[in-house]
Amino acid sequence: MPLLDLTTDELLTTTRAVRKRLDYDRPVDDADIRDCVRIAMQSPSGSNSMTMQFVVVQDEAKREKIGDIYRQCFDIYKSMDGVYAGSIVKDTPAEQEQQDRVATSADYLGQTMGQAPALVIACTASGRVDGASGMIAASTMGNVLPAMWSFMLAARARGLGTAWTTVGLMMEQEIADVVGIPFDEVQQVCLSPIAHTKGTDFKQAMRPDPDTIIHWDNW
Repeated sequence: MPLLDLTTDELLTTTRAVRKRLDYDRPVDDADIRDCVRIAMQSPSGSNSMTMQFVVVQDEAKREKIGDIYRQCFDIYKSMDGVYAGSIVKDTPAEQEQQDRVATSADYLGQTMGQAPALVIACTASGRVDGASGMIAASTMGNVLPAMWSFMLAARARGLGTAWTTVGLMMEQEIADVVGIPFDEVQQVCLSPIAHTKGTDFKQAMRPDPDTIIHWDNW
């Protein structure tokens, strides 16, 4: 697939979580997904240990099952005040308007996840980190999180949309059972739909000034 005409900064600043603008009716070519994984594999990995794994779910029945599980998880998520996007209050009307749009689009994906032409589950195959030390947990996750972000950037460059979600981890075992992920050995870290986007003109999100989150020399 031809790449979009984006500068590096444009790619980095306009790769959004796409939900309502995913085209559920248009299939995604296997070669494009494979290309995204190929690029993801070039991401940094601690000790050069390639533990990231990607489960691509295209089977309709399996997508529907994962969609049903995700919907159940999302209903729980919506009850979590201060965590659910729709319960978060921002400081300014403009910021609140953006927050409300995020909540509305998240609600939409919560109900339609299984309709995406493909779902991608990013995993780490270096064992589970439940109860692990901070160093082990960070190192383990550090082998897959950069890879998934690279996957999403590569998808954006190809006119494909993704949305990083962790809500389904509330029922990680159930999702593992749908696609045969060995739960005791492989930990899921992210579930994302992947689909062509309706249009490719995504904008930068409203963000605070960098100096509000930088701590020079001391916290």
